[in-house]
Amino acid sequence: MLNGKKICIVLPAYNAAETLEMTYAEIPFDIVDEVVLVDDASKDNTSDVGRKLGIQHIVRHEQNRGYGGNQKSCYEKALSLDADIIIMLHPDYQYTPKLIHAISGIIAFDVYPVVLGSRILGKGALKGGMPMYKYIANRFLTLFQNILMSQKLSEYHSGYRAFSKEIFEKINIEANSDDFIFDNQMLAQIFYAGFEIGEVTCPTKYFEEASSINFARSTTYGLGVLWTSVKYRLAKWKIYTAIEFKQK
Repeated sequence: MLNGKKICIVLPAYNAAETLEMTYAEIPFDIVDEVVLVDDASKDNTSDVGRKLGIQHIVRHEQNRGYGGNQKSCYEKALSLDADIIIMLHPDYQYTPKLIHAISGIIAFDVYPVVLGSRILGKGALKGGMPMYKYIANRFLTLFQNILMSQKLSEYHSGYRAFSKEIFEKINIEANSDDFIFDNQMLAQIFYAGFEIGEVTCPTKYFEEASSINFARSTTYGLGVLWTSVKYRLAKWKIYTAIEFKQK
């Protein structure tokens, strides 16, 4: 715990057997209370590795539900464990668990209810090997989103995210996609509900075993991001209300 807040790390996994142990080894268990691994019907032995490491809470999907569907299971399980702070950490070792202390503290001491690990602050993305086309797309999409949502985030596309449990009491994540656009829909929901989001600079690593999506999927994701931002603005103008913006 930290400042009396129970901390749960959720690991949305797909074919993460080769990197799960490296990720798990750096989790700071001096403050982390629970770890949840959700195996999205991996073709490797991700769940077996998790059990070998002693992870007590392992959920395995018998059919692949997608990145968003995986997260839904992650958060559902974490909330069932009465977590006060839920941190999503990719088990592909792309993001360092060493930032968990810093990220947790921001929420535990009520500075921000949501924190993102930003690859853009501090030039972590390019230094870590992010492909140039992805970097350029990241910057374009972030600019577009900031304008339409009247925000100033350095990026919306990091997979390193931490949430206070109160976020899940106000937004309806089940209304979101089961695909990669889930991440952006969730951030739009958070802003629409009136919450603020903090950021910390985060180094990142791009290597063969790290998860990534191809150019075609990236294009689909980018179009989804643009549409999510447009829906947000239309909802703010009371012109159109998407189901995902209806609060609990």
